[in-house]
Amino acid sequence: MNALKITTRDAVTGPVVEILGDLDYAHAGRLRELLPTLTLQPGQRLILDLTDMEFCDSSGITALIAAHHHALAAHADIALAGVPANTRRVLRIVGLDQIFPLHPDSEAAVRDIRQSR
Repeated sequence: MNALKITTRDAVTGPVVEILGDLDYAHAGRLRELLPTLTLQPGQRLILDLTDMEFCDSSGITALIAAHHHALAAHADIALAGVPANTRRVLRIVGLDQIFPLHPDSEAAVRDIRQSR
């Protein structure tokens, strides 16, 4: 097990949450606890950067879904960036790749929403 580290930063389109380590049963609650503290304005995009996420179990997937609900409640958008291949496969199997826009990195997720405006 690898410890979870979560950092946040602001982009022009909204907050970027970088997840490093294991998003699993032992740690996913930290992401869920962080979500209500993120201020999202209507039309913004919450980006979850998973580039350095090493493992994600069902608790982690549930935390990602909670982030999706948080964004929807704020009338904002959400995107996942840098999704590791094993997590991308799980998202595809359960159909969540149809819910979350997937981008190669957080910069691409920022560019995508800026171009659509």
